[in-house]
This record gives sequence, structure tokens and C-alpha cells, in this order.
Amino acid sequence: MAEERAQRRLAAILAADVVGFSRMMEADEAGTMTTLKSLRREVLNPLVAKHQGRIFKTTGDGVLVEFGSAVNAVQCAVDLQQGMAAANEGQSEDRHIVLRIGVNLGDVMVEGGDLYGDGVNIAARLEALAEPGSVLISGTAYDYVRNKVKTGFEDLGAQSLKNITEPVRTYRVTGTPDVAVAAPKPASDKPSIAILPFTNMSGDLEQEYFSDGITEDLITELSKFRSLFVISRNSAFAFKGLSISVREISRKLGVRYIVEGSVRRAANRLRITAQLIDAMEDAHLWAERYDRELADIFDVQDQVVRAIVSEIEPKLLSSERSRALRKPPESLDAWENYQRGLWHWYKYNPKDRETVISFFERAIAIDPGFAPAHAGLASGLCLYILLGASPDIDADLERAYEAAELAIRLDEHDPFAHLAMYRVCIAKSKHEMAMRAAENAIRLNPNLAMAHFGRGHALWHAGRAREAIASLDEAMRLGPHDPAMTSWQAAKAIALALSGELDGAIEWSRRAQEHPNVAIFSHVGEICALGLLGRSAEAADAIARARKAMPNVSIGHLDKVLPITHGPSRAIFLSGLRKAGLPE
Repeated sequence: MAEERAQRRLAAILAADVVGFSRMMEADEAGTMTTLKSLRREVLNPLVAKHQGRIFKTTGDGVLVEFGSAVNAVQCAVDLQQGMAAANEGQSEDRHIVLRIGVNLGDVMVEGGDLYGDGVNIAARLEALAEPGSVLISGTAYDYVRNKVKTGFEDLGAQSLKNITEPVRTYRVTGTPDVAVAAPKPASDKPSIAILPFTNMSGDLEQEYFSDGITEDLITELSKFRSLFVISRNSAFAFKGLSISVREISRKLGVRYIVEGSVRRAANRLRITAQLIDAMEDAHLWAERYDRELADIFDVQDQVVRAIVSEIEPKLLSSERSRALRKPPESLDAWENYQRGLWHWYKYNPKDRETVISFFERAIAIDPGFAPAHAGLASGLCLYILLGASPDIDADLERAYEAAELAIRLDEHDPFAHLAMYRVCIAKSKHEMAMRAAENAIRLNPNLAMAHFGRGHALWHAGRAREAIASLDEAMRLGPHDPAMTSWQAAKAIALALSGELDGAIEWSRRAQEHPNVAIFSHVGEICALGLLGRSAEAADAIARARKAMPNVSIGHLDKVLPITHGPSRAIFLSGLRKAGLPE
């Protein structure tokens, strides 16, 4: 008998669940279920009926609702959050029933009274991504409701959702009521992470020391990042061999992120796996497998630890920036304002100057002793000098120097504070001081890719271009997925041009231009090299592309924002730009 073709239809799906349900059930199972049933009867069911929806699935703490209209689904979500906020009034914080809600418009498969497919899955993933008390909607839903629902929307950009192949354009509904949620106190204001003991899958107890060594080295190396709070070895190893979910370990240790992995040996080969999990969101942020020949076990251990560290730190901080982006600005704490400022900083858009500066200033106002915020302010001011967006370069440089100096006084062991000072010194043409600041950052954290870039950047400004290339290569090796990669490639292009490796300069400059957020000087190495080679037509094309990023780009501006103090190197640089046809 031929298999029946699945029925499909377009539907708006609302997914909602209760924040902290397990905690509430653990504290008072009977009372929580009574309250939840009452709210379903008095708030949820009437609103679903009012907006012509149909509940097609319920769980202990969640619900899935189908609507024939995206407008009805989003309006129901807004009304539901308002209804829950009203119902929580007068209740103690630990008794609040708070929802996360996601809404999607998409194709669904129908089986009896149930619905399946990405149309449902995307709504559920948006719900898991939402902050307590908020509503997230997909781009498809937004396209239908943006002028038909009396509420505002904040564009959160394309979000990667668990088990969904393509990123989903996401919007947060603004104006939903503020909520208070009782939750375990985090171990730190910084993003907190526990590295669980890697599992020895070899069946050989002699290999236990190797899997434990991988874990211990990861704890040591990640602890060098001052932006992270890493749980100690003894606390992490207390969970060795226990069958406990990562969410429960997260709750017990008070951490958001978990790293776990395994080691398997077969003959002379090792296979090491590792994954980074956001335990609070039940989301896998990154996973990788490493296969190595077992020639020198300690060398293999070092290789794998460096590779894992280079992946985890940027992925984790990218997750923090995305999390901060989903929250309304008025509810951000110092760390989140700092991350929100970095998110805009990495766009390298001259128009974002005031936005970036304001987020760092808010972080400082909330916590004046938070060194990264002062370092961020210094770095932001220097970036927008480079982008030609400073209204007063001298004033901004003075303010940037004061902010970097204060960041170092507040935390002299924070490599990012020293990196801020390197940026200020570069802008002031004090390249030896810039180099020392970058080397201080490397001393504090040899795994910090940005510090190696800083050293390379200072080196080519000082006329030591060939040495600079080695530092820039090390930055790219340590941070293969860093959002600043385009800047590193652009800097290598200039260093190659100054070293006389003109074809290489063109290649690396064009690589830098492939990134979505093109650094403002991504074209400079190509323009200089083409000018020195006398390839006028190609140089004119490169200049035209550069002007799309920076309409007023000129030799005078580049000479000022990329000041090369080594006379022969500066002469090569300016000669290439002039021969290319860049205006003075």
C-alpha cells in the first residue's frame, strides 16, 4: 500500500514555557502545579480562544499553540506576557510564573491533531533563546505583523538556532512588562565556565592520566582569560564518573557554560572530542573532533589544548554578545553593556561611534571599577579615529589614554587593559610603547590572539615588517574564528607590501575583503602593492572599492591614522599609494 503523502499547511506557531520550572517544582511541587493549572485556565486558555488559536501540545511547563494568522499569534503572545505579569503582582519573587515565548510563521506537517516540522521547531528554538518575560519572533512572522500590531520590534539580526540549518532573522517584541525571576546566584558576573573531566574511552586505565591532563591544561589555559570565570580543578573533578546532566551540574556549580569531551586511543592514534554547551539554554555552541598520531604524547596534548582554547574563547564571548543583544538596553548590567558595546565595535561602522561609546559609558556608570569597560572605551575612541569618525582627534586621544591608564590601574593583570594602551600608543605614533603594551598582554595570556596581532601591528608601523608577519600569523593561528580576523589579514597585507612581497600583499588584502564586516584598511595593502607594481587599472578598481567603505579615503588620511615612523617604510607606503592614483 502506497504511503500517504503528509498533509502540510502554513501556520503561525506560538511556543511558550515556564522559566525555572524545575527549581519551582523542587521547592514546592504541589503548589507549583496548582498555580500553573490556575493560570492556564484563567489566563492562557481565554487568550488563545480570543485570538482564535488552538493548543495542540502541552508539557509540564510548556505549550504549543497554532494560529491561522501571524498577527493573532503575536498579539496573543504580547497579551499573554501582560496577563502573566498582572497575575504575578502581589506574589513573592520565588512564586512568579514567568514565560519565554517564541513565534514563527512557517510550513508545518499535520498528523492527526499534532503538528511537526521546522515551522514548529523554529518557534520552539526562539522560545528557548528568549529572555524571561520576553517574546521573540522570526523574520517571516515579522514581515506579516510589523505594521499590524501595536508594539515595537528590535532587530536582533540572524540567529543560529539549535538543529536549524540556516540562521533565522529574529526580532524581539519591545514593551513587554519587566519581570523578576528567582534564580541561583551565578558564580561571577563574568561568563562562568566549568571544564568537566574528559572521559577516557580507551578502556585502558593507563590512559586516564592523559584525559585528566587534557582537562587540567584546559582549566589552566582558559583561566588566563580575565574575561572568564573558570571553576577550579577540584570542583570540576568532583563530578568525574557521575551520571548527571550538564544542566544539573550547571545549577550546582552556578555556571552557565560547560565544556565536556572524551579521549579514545587505538594503537598509535588518538581521537579527542570536545564540545561547548550553554547549559542554561540547553544549546550546543561548538563541537570538534581531533585525530592525532601518538608520536609524542605531551606534544599532542599541547596541540589539542591550544586548538580547543582557540575555539572556545571567541565562541563563548560571541554567545555573550548575542545574549546581551536579546535584552532591552535598560535592563543590561555592566558586563552586558560592555558586550553590547563590543558587538557594535566589531561592525567597524563609522556611524556606530556614539552607540559604542554610550554602551561603554553605561557600563562604567554602573560599575566604575570594571576595568574592561574603561579598556573598551579607550579602544572604541581609537577605532573611530582610525575610521575617520572622530569629531576631535586630539580630545579623543587624550580621553582614550586616560581610560586605558585607568583600566591598567584597576586591573594590571587584565591583558585587555594593556591592549587598550597599545591602541592608544599606535594612534599617538609611539610604536615602541605600543609594542611593549602588546607584549605585556602576551605575557599575561600567551593564548590571546589579539595581543599577537597588536605586537605585529606595532612592528610594521615601526618598520619591522618581516617580524610583524610572524606575529600576525600567530594571531590568525590562535584565533581562526575571531571577529577581528579581517583586520589581521589586512594588516598582514600591508606588512607584506612593505616587505616587497607584493603578490602576497594583494592576495591577503583580497582575503580581508571577503568578510561581511570589512575593516576600513582592508583595501590598503592591495592599493599600495598594485601602485608599486604599476598595475594602474587594477589599482583604480581597488580605490573605487575602498571608497564604498570610506568615501573620503586619501593619502593624507591614511598617513595620519596609520602613522609609520620608520622613514624608508613610510616612503614605500606613500609611494605605492601615490602611484596607484589615490588622491592626496
